[in-house]
Amino acid sequence: MDKCIFVYNPLSGKGKIKKHEKEIVKLLEGKFNVEVYQSKYSGHIGEIILQKGEEVSLVVVAGGDGTLNEAINSICRLKNKPKIGYIPSGTVNDVAHSLGIPRNIKKAVNNILNGQEFKHDIFKMNDRYGIYVCCSGLFTETSYATDQNQKKKMGKIAYALHATKKMFTTPSVKLKLSYDDGEVEGKFALMLIVNSRSVAGFKINRRAMLNDGLVDIILIKSSKDKVNFSAICKVAIFFLKGIKNKSTKSVKHLQLNKFNIQTTSDTIINLDGEKIGAGSFDFEVIKGGITIIVPNIKKLIKNKKQKD
Repeated sequence: MDKCIFVYNPLSGKGKIKKHEKEIVKLLEGKFNVEVYQSKYSGHIGEIILQKGEEVSLVVVAGGDGTLNEAINSICRLKNKPKIGYIPSGTVNDVAHSLGIPRNIKKAVNNILNGQEFKHDIFKMNDRYGIYVCCSGLFTETSYATDQNQKKKMGKIAYALHATKKMFTTPSVKLKLSYDDGEVEGKFALMLIVNSRSVAGFKINRRAMLNDGLVDIILIKSSKDKVNFSAICKVAIFFLKGIKNKSTKSVKHLQLNKFNIQTTSDTIINLDGEKIGAGSFDFEVIKGGITIIVPNIKKLIKNKKQKD
């Protein structure tokens, strides 16, 4: 019988994974020898995977998008990479929405046991890895800056309240993006680098290909040093309408697999829901970099047929 490790954040999802730990393990033990580890501090899940990951064929991760990112950052550093089974239990769960992984615990575990293996692109920026989004500017600090107690009590509403409070005090992002065919430089209300169908709970790119070796880059222009009402409206319209595969006067859209971004030292960058350092970084897409179990591969690849 194959071995797996089950790692989870006991604080995510109002502690629901901890309440259902025995049930989850019992289901997994029908197919795997299971070792269980709870995260005790920030970075603990990553440490466990670095120590145990090459001994198992599967890592089952339960938590939000930030917990999944922590797991992926360790898996990508292993020579023999285990598959990922994901039980989403965060507030938003964008990756799960994109992949069709159910939030119901029993259904999510059933997907791990009976689903299909999907080779999902990841991206590397300097020495960090991500799976679905890197962003800066308007609303992008909400996922890590919102009070944890408020998130437990109010869920998505806590995010909305924090975003509203910070709306008119957000500085514009000053950056320079360089790639083989050119460069883009200026002030932007939002920088969004995305390999996902869902961001912040909004289905911004229903036809996104998650295994084509490319990311979508959205740059929404700002005319001021601080985001003003006009820029806020542009960002709001973007999230409501989603990605259109062309640039406009106020929105620059690119699809790339390798580029460099230089930002000012005070820029705050969000990678898969976690705050990381700013400055200059090299960005590279790793095609099919991880294998994650999904309910239905056809729903993830049919978009290629639609585009062709």
